[in-house]
Amino acid sequence: MLRRVLTVIAAVPLAIGLLGAPVDASTPPSASTKSHAVRTAPAPAPTEPQYDYADAIRETVWVEAPDLDGNGEPDRVAADIIRPRELNGEAQIPVVMDASPYYSCCGRGNESELKLYNARGGPEKFPLYYDNYFVPRGYGYVAVDMAGTSRSTGCTDEGADSDILSVKAVIDWLNGRGRAVDRDGNEVSAGWSDGKVGMIGKSYDGTLANGVAATGVEGLETIVPIAAISSWYDYTRYQGLPFSYDYPTYLSSYVEGDRSEDIDCSPRLDEMAANDGDETGDYTDFWADRDYREGADRNAANVTASVFIAHGLQDFNVKTPNFSRWWDDLGENGVERKMWLTRVGHTDPFDSARKQWVDTLHRWFDHELMGVDNGIDREPAVRAEVAPDKWVSSPDWPVSKRTVKLRPQRNGSLVKGRHSDATAEFVNDPQQDESDAITAGNNPHRLLFTTGRLGRAVRLSGSAEVRLDIAHAAETGQVGVALVDYGPSRRVVDANGGVHNLDTESCWGAATPADDACYTDVAKTVGRTPLQVLSRGWARLNEGDQQRVTVTLTANDVRVPKGHRIGLAVVGASHDWVVTVDDAATEYAVSLRDSVLRLPIDGKLPKLRPGKSLVPKVVPQRVLAEQEDVIIPR
Repeated sequence: MLRRVLTVIAAVPLAIGLLGAPVDASTPPSASTKSHAVRTAPAPAPTEPQYDYADAIRETVWVEAPDLDGNGEPDRVAADIIRPRELNGEAQIPVVMDASPYYSCCGRGNESELKLYNARGGPEKFPLYYDNYFVPRGYGYVAVDMAGTSRSTGCTDEGADSDILSVKAVIDWLNGRGRAVDRDGNEVSAGWSDGKVGMIGKSYDGTLANGVAATGVEGLETIVPIAAISSWYDYTRYQGLPFSYDYPTYLSSYVEGDRSEDIDCSPRLDEMAANDGDETGDYTDFWADRDYREGADRNAANVTASVFIAHGLQDFNVKTPNFSRWWDDLGENGVERKMWLTRVGHTDPFDSARKQWVDTLHRWFDHELMGVDNGIDREPAVRAEVAPDKWVSSPDWPVSKRTVKLRPQRNGSLVKGRHSDATAEFVNDPQQDESDAITAGNNPHRLLFTTGRLGRAVRLSGSAEVRLDIAHAAETGQVGVALVDYGPSRRVVDANGGVHNLDTESCWGAATPADDACYTDVAKTVGRTPLQVLSRGWARLNEGDQQRVTVTLTANDVRVPKGHRIGLAVVGASHDWVVTVDDAATEYAVSLRDSVLRLPIDGKLPKLRPGKSLVPKVVPQRVLAEQEDVIIPR
């Protein structure tokens, strides 16, 4: 039985001038009128709930998008809308938008909420709390069914034109540049919209926000991608090694489930299967079409919206290079940025730091969409949780560009300075678990190197790199690397995204009988563990003799306590994480002379002291992350 904890929100009057002067709601803000549209006047106070949520206008429109499935007809994209009735015909308002493929197949949030409709087909329940919280504060809220899903026509294409342009069409319509109809076929304008849109969403939803921002569409003022993909290549592969085979077709088939439109998308699925490049793992034009950082048509150079990233530092679904490389590319292109890095997995900050997150999100949208000068743009840009509930702010990220070189030695140590002229060898074991590769014992199927004990705590911030001079005799080789923090400590456990449900719930916004705005409270799962894998990386190796490969590990920002040891494990196949391309007992030889670990350390490396080994003989259950055979970005 859940115990409900109410979040009390007082109704405070808000001057109508904050939302703009009265306008004719029947006139959409066209490209020519948008430059003269009513602008939000800056205000020192946050927006407050004053509009009746129960009486809000709820409607569905179908926005016309290009023919993205190739059937000769424009696609129709369903957009469910809720907006304050009191402002209809009185003021144009900004929009918070969550576009998703999951509104009918799988649900959103920790409780997998679906959209619900009344007998006439009108929207009654909008998943998540965004509508409950922001509509009473004078925002419109739009929940978009991505093309090929739910009540939209078209076919999905895993992050390429259909996914992105179908959502972009809704922003165009909100800015008077598109056409939409209601369920009776009557054309509908968006005259109530002031054209300013903020997109938000977790995982696939946040990925759509990234992709639409990378088009440079006018009217998209800000995006809040949560645990989101910035490159589908990086989501499905790692330096030439797929995480699984035939993934684009699998995912597209999955999200098309339970849709209301009976459309044959098998030609699209066949096309993706033929072009995904599983056999080589190469980055090709197929993946460039799904790259929002450096793609030909969609890239960071196009982004004009501000970007507020939120990502879990222990996210093993949408792995951390998706945020770290996106952050870097946005910065190189002068994009306004903000970022939260949480000490959990594939988890929304709403489910790990609920009140702080909602407060920050409220201030961000007020600033970016309402023009409220609340100072959020003058605060440190980055907030990182470097240990459970230990937050550190910084103006940029990583906090230092400095790296420290550590060199592996024949005796299994990792030291600063001198190199070893030795060669270290191991025999590939395709069935070896990660837990066996990082624990103590005489193991011929891995290399394991550890530092001395740290003289003081260190903060690792960024992406470590491992350069290996390696030889093998396989037709196609592979290497896996794990960076490990050895030593007992209180840590967030990786299982279930690092969180667990409580027996209480809290409410975030106004409610109706169909949509109560109340959600199960969630807490981080913290336990004392003997080790933690901080980062991982993998790479495909070419056929041939000695070759040099640099494996860039997944990004992290973490505090390693005083007295701990930092370890580096090197293996061949990593069946826990990537496909196996070398399934034989191949001998691998690593020349230690030219092999090096580069650690992104904030400050100087402390003295490394001798002492007993901290490498355990076994890893307790639930300590290591486990990747499912096929993962879904939700």
